[in-house]
Amino acid sequence: MPLEFELCPGRRVGGAQPCFIIAEIGQNHQGDLAIAKQMIRMVKECGADCAKFQKSELEHKFNKKALERPYTSKHSWGKTYGEHKRHLEFSHDQYRELQKYAKEIGIYFTASGMDEMAVEFLHELDVPFFKVGSGDTNNFPYLEKTAKKGRPMVISSGMQSMDTMHKVYQLVKPINPNFCILQCTSAYPLQPEDVNLHVITAYQSAFPDIPIGYSGHETGIAISVAAVAMGAKVLERHVTLDKTWKGSDHQASLEPNELTELVRTIRLVEKAMGSPDKQLLPCEMACNEKLGKSVVAKVTIPEGTVLTLDMLTVKVGEPKGYLPEDIFDLVGKKVKINIEEDETITEDAIENYVKVKC
Repeated sequence: MPLEFELCPGRRVGGAQPCFIIAEIGQNHQGDLAIAKQMIRMVKECGADCAKFQKSELEHKFNKKALERPYTSKHSWGKTYGEHKRHLEFSHDQYRELQKYAKEIGIYFTASGMDEMAVEFLHELDVPFFKVGSGDTNNFPYLEKTAKKGRPMVISSGMQSMDTMHKVYQLVKPINPNFCILQCTSAYPLQPEDVNLHVITAYQSAFPDIPIGYSGHETGIAISVAAVAMGAKVLERHVTLDKTWKGSDHQASLEPNELTELVRTIRLVEKAMGSPDKQLLPCEMACNEKLGKSVVAKVTIPEGTVLTLDMLTVKVGEPKGYLPEDIFDLVGKKVKINIEEDETITEDAIENYVKVKC
């Protein structure tokens, strides 16, 4: 059983715990605080566990030339990439306001720290866990400093190799055992053939003492539901209020009706996963009583006869008797009463054989 740990106060992940569903608002709020609050409420109402944003300290995430380069995309909020990012970036005070709002309505709140200074701020903000975006997963100085903060971590693995993920595990595990790794492919929107859900299984084998999850950028919900069925214990999906809005993430995000259906379907699938123990269940008793078959006499069998296989057959019988699976065990047994053709072979008809009947 994979390790369980408390990701948020009162909410554990891993093992037999339900999948923790992170709704990634990211920067789909369009730089508008009111929209951000509306999205937090939407996420709560749709049943997700956590509303997540992306926090950057831009001068620490990008160098000067990166911020100054022209940005002419249809998704741009400014003439340069720096202007674009500044439009979408909330201040520290705004983050405090969003965190307060999330607490008021009763949903966990966190953010990806997109650089080391952003992690420092989020640590000060006292978020329940750090999300490490795929772009920083192989940024080992960042990863080490984040792990040393002591908060639980959720680490995406887009753009990385298995070799790199082994190094990530070996770096983080001795410092901070409370982390999980998410299979992720960094493409927006993600095509099904590039999802590679089997990596979840590979991670489960490679890292058996931590929970494994999935961060999806595909359209629709089917693949994410399949990831949970494969054992993903943390699921992250981008969300939006409107896929047609300006911004490159909206197209690969879920609208409210899709998020609601995702949560509903995941909880249904989790219930359906049930137990690995195969047995006759109480809910099957009515069907078994009506249609379950028994061993019956193919011919008239006089008292004292030693049974042979050609004397026996299998039918839906009344009353119930020996199970069809017992037919070979009955061969060689002696009957102690007369049994008419087509009668059920019952326990009281067989000498020294008391196999429990159906």
